[in-house]
Amino acid sequence: MGHRVHLTLREREDIMLMRRDGKGVCEIARRIGRGKSTVSRELSRNSCARFYRASTAQRRYSERRLACRRIAILDDESTFSLVRDKFLDEQWSPEQIEGRLALELGSSPVSDTTIYRGIWSGRFDACIGGRKAAKRPRHRGKRRRGASEKRGKIKVSHEISERPAAADGRSEAGHWEGGTVAGKAGGACLLTLVDRKDGFLVGGKCRRKTAACVRAEMPKALEGQPLRPVTLDRGKEFASHAQVTGEIGVEFYFALPHHPWQRGTNENANGLLREYFPKGESLGRVSEKRVQEVYDKLNRRPRKRLGYRTPYEVHYSKTLPRRNVSGGAA
Repeated sequence: MGHRVHLTLREREDIMLMRRDGKGVCEIARRIGRGKSTVSRELSRNSCARFYRASTAQRRYSERRLACRRIAILDDESTFSLVRDKFLDEQWSPEQIEGRLALELGSSPVSDTTIYRGIWSGRFDACIGGRKAAKRPRHRGKRRRGASEKRGKIKVSHEISERPAAADGRSEAGHWEGGTVAGKAGGACLLTLVDRKDGFLVGGKCRRKTAACVRAEMPKALEGQPLRPVTLDRGKEFASHAQVTGEIGVEFYFALPHHPWQRGTNENANGLLREYFPKGESLGRVSEKRVQEVYDKLNRRPRKRLGYRTPYEVHYSKTLPRRNVSGGAA
């Protein structure tokens, strides 16, 4: 008796020849080293008009084998459409897609690993005109490298070491991290302020990357928001921080030079914005409405550290309708 493996084409040819010679099931089974039931089932399943042909039997076996395989998750049209929309249109990461679906549905129908396999295999390429969707993941396999600080020094009010301990613990809203996203040299920039607790992003477009423009935009960005210490980098565009303190009463603390990780929440938000406003491209023609649309889009994107809730939901203690992800009403 052989091991429990499927009959091969060669064995089927032996069965065909011996069957034509009038051999019985027991004799055929003994000669090919298979069980009598195996040979009997093979003849009953694959004989045609009382004749057995090896090539026909092999074809039928292959068709049945293909039909009984598990359907790939991304072959389901609704699942593929959902992943495509969130990955390509909303710029969600595979992990964010899986996590948010698990939060809304109890369990996710697709894992981040499955999505990544689909991306690298080219399943989404046709959705963007045949271009490589594998280039869409945020870091594209590149490692982050530090860059030397070339901007001038400013007079700081407080070092980051003086910042209240509550800001380090991320236990309460209102502790902000600030920075800017530059466009073309000498042109407009974006002011970005991110709540350390929940990652909620506020800010807006500044006509130029100057201290005067940034000073004018900052009180508008923080209007109506809880105000606790703000941590900034040492860029010259923040040289007028004392005037902002006098206007709205918020205190500013400054990260050490060449220490971007001390403002990691803001650095991450700025990296997300680069997907919409690439480095080196002019921001002059980008409207304030478009900027706020992108900020709102990021505020409604689920985050792993928030249990796949969105910054908007945590910041305002609200719950977005389930159609935000799965397409169905809550």
